[in-house]
Amino acid sequence: MPKTAKFHLSASFWEATRIAVDSLRKNKLRTFLTLLGIILATTTLIAVTALIHGMNVYIAEKVSNMGSDGFRVVRMAWFGPWDPKKFMEMQKRNPQIKPDEYAFVKERATLVKDVGMMVSRQARVSYKGDSVLGVDIEGVTENIPAINNVQIDTGRGITYEEVRRHAPVVFIGNDVRTRFFEGRDALGKFIAIEGNPYEVVGCAKTLGSVFGQSQDNFVMIPIDSYFKTYGSRNGIRIIAKANAQDHLAEAQDEVRVLLRSYRHIGPGQDDNFSIFASETIVNLWERLTSTIAGMAVGIVSVFMVVGGIVIMNIMLAVVTERTHEIGIRKSLGARRRDILNQYLVESSVLAGAGGLAGVAIAWIVAIVVRTFTSVPMALPWTSVATGVGLSATVGLFFGIYPARRAARLDPIEALRVER
Repeated sequence: MPKTAKFHLSASFWEATRIAVDSLRKNKLRTFLTLLGIILATTTLIAVTALIHGMNVYIAEKVSNMGSDGFRVVRMAWFGPWDPKKFMEMQKRNPQIKPDEYAFVKERATLVKDVGMMVSRQARVSYKGDSVLGVDIEGVTENIPAINNVQIDTGRGITYEEVRRHAPVVFIGNDVRTRFFEGRDALGKFIAIEGNPYEVVGCAKTLGSVFGQSQDNFVMIPIDSYFKTYGSRNGIRIIAKANAQDHLAEAQDEVRVLLRSYRHIGPGQDDNFSIFASETIVNLWERLTSTIAGMAVGIVSVFMVVGGIVIMNIMLAVVTERTHEIGIRKSLGARRRDILNQYLVESSVLAGAGGLAGVAIAWIVAIVVRTFTSVPMALPWTSVATGVGLSATVGLFFGIYPARRAARLDPIEALRVER
């Protein structure tokens, strides 16, 4: 393409952009009403995307404390659409996990770096007349804090010897420490769990909260001390870490084979236990959010179409208003392509401005929600580019008919129209 032609196209584009911006500035109310559908569509798209992206990151980082190489074995876990009949079948078929099974897996598993056992319930914890209800009482083997990524802040964790001899010791979460020992050293003090005294040997670092629910409202005691106090051995969970993240699937398969062997489950029979990793939770969540995203796309599409139709009608009105001007430009040598490009650029800029306004509103909404609520929102730049690009494309598409109508005007007939 010759340099003069390139310069002409560039000048034509920037001239059309300048005219579009002037039109937006001079007719603010009309512009706002015209772009309302585009603004709502873009705001909805960006806000939903920010919510879903933020929640996905939040779920991956916070909800599962197993890490990328950890997994759990439980009596039963339900993933997918709810089916009461299958759930009742699982309750009848799946027996409780036993300490002997944990010992069997721990002794024979070769692809796991570490494996522990835990059981929990909620109970009352007290100290010198002050008590708290609903604290998570966790009976654990000595390695559970490390497997569950719970870090020690002060003191130490529970030892193997303390687990073996049912020692009355306790490792407490930050909520319990703050409630009973604010500004004081908790180590060596005795707290009562359901009236039974336990010596504090360590305190955990803060874990934070998930959806406003504190993860620090717990105490850990040796699992055999738990059984000695509460008797029942129901609700046992086996917690394990694979040798490496790349071997997570193989480690789960190995544990599955060991448990099936221990329980004498035949080749054609289903597992009567459940194994899941953090990836399972994340994948389930992403399937759920993809459904939400699909619904959002449907809503956005309706808004976009409505906004595009409004833009087309406004551009038709603009063409009618500028008929005399178009006649003058054509009589001075403007080609059909120049007129076509001007109105296509103008409709695209008009819709793109609506997209930018929608992005700005969504950004403000994300900041407000993230600041004043526990709902995480993260605004990915890809969604911003998608929102603005989609709105500009809608403007371009629905601007084709008005632009072609303007380009096909007869210059003589156009000049006869009174200004």
